[in-house]
Amino acid sequence: NIPFPAEQIFMRIFKRERVLEMWVRPAGQDTFALLKSYEICALSDKLGPKREQGDRQTPEGFYYIDDFNPRSGFHLSLHIDYPNRSDRVLGHDNLGGDIFIHGGCKTEGCLAVTDENIKEIYWLSVEARSAGQQRIPVHIFPTRLNDNNLAQLVNVFEKEPELIRFWSNLKPGYDYFAENKKLFDVTVNARGRYQYPKSDTLLGQPVVPAGAASDSAKGN
Repeated sequence: NIPFPAEQIFMRIFKRERVLEMWVRPAGQDTFALLKSYEICALSDKLGPKREQGDRQTPEGFYYIDDFNPRSGFHLSLHIDYPNRSDRVLGHDNLGGDIFIHGGCKTEGCLAVTDENIKEIYWLSVEARSAGQQRIPVHIFPTRLNDNNLAQLVNVFEKEPELIRFWSNLKPGYDYFAENKKLFDVTVNARGRYQYPKSDTLLGQPVVPAGAASDSAKGN
């Protein structure tokens, strides 16, 4: 019961759950609806952002599709604009690149789905671009960042406070879409932290372990 074709599409990816969600905003509506969920059959098993070339990590953060490759060696592929500004601030000198959503069910840091599923994802993306959507957002999270899951991450990764700060910085963006089904503009400050529109509707408070100062405490 979703009117189609959509005016916009948006992908949300959860690494631990190995799920790619395709959301669409039908013409004349201001909120997104979940069209379909796809299994991710290959990606990095380690949670956390990509910080250097060769770490075989799948990035985490807020990205866009910036290229289409119909002649990919992995059947079809969509290029993600990694490294973004946050990655360039927080990562090492040699960040690497060439991060794709593609078929083939094998990868060394990309996000792989089956050939049949990449056909659908690719077609939906081409249709959106043809309809005038210049940038297709892709939000990549370590897991569904609800309060319980973030608390679990804090417990498991208590000796890696920088990881927890990073995930806590992603949570307001996760919460805002989960609550409102609307997208939002994201900027990056000089410290590489994501910044969101100042709004009472932005939900979620950073969860930072004792002894690890938050960005708000240290300033921008």
